Amino acid sequence: MDADQGRFRVYPGRNDDEWLLLEAESAAPTYVPHEELATEIEPGTLLEATIDWDGEGPSLADSRVLETTRFHFHRTNEPVFQAAQSCFEAARRTGEPMNAHVTQDTDGRPNGVVYTFAKQSGQQDLFAEFRDGKKPLEPLLSRTADSASPPFDVWVLEPQEPFVAVTIVFDQSGVFADTMADTYGDG
Repeated sequence: MDADQGRFRVYPGRNDDEWLLLEAESAAPTYVPHEELATEIEPGTLLEATIDWDGEGPSLADSRVLETTRFHFHRTNEPVFQAAQSCFEAARRTGEPMNAHVTQDTDGRPNGVVYTFAKQSGQQDLFAEFRDGKKPLEPLLSRTADSASPPFDVWVLEPQEPFVAVTIVFDQSGVFADTMADTYGDG
């Protein structure tokens, strides 16, 4: 049996009939039929899985959920929240294409981190690269896991601004996660 075992992050597929499994360490992509994963699986889930290559295409021989992080991808006309705007403006002042800022709740406790990535003229679509796994989110998740424990809610937003924002919310059931869902939608 020709099979690959490893840890895979679930991303939306190229269409509704498939999932993209991105190998967590190498970012190697594999597309598997949608029906091969349980219905409760969402983009962002981290799986330990075995991919079988003996058939016409790859298929899952087995899998188990390791972490239930959720990814949300939205192009939006909604105003971007102040922490993301400030993060981008700080990057612009220093001439950096990327910046990060830890967000805090009203009591001053860290509740997430926002990364902003400047859109570059002539570059590919950054939002699509995050959504399609060409620009993996795993390095940002690994960096965040050094200071907070998954699972996270991850919001990749393309607002009407010259940047893409990736916001990692520490508590999936907290006020920040609810605010993001109310503002940008939950799917």
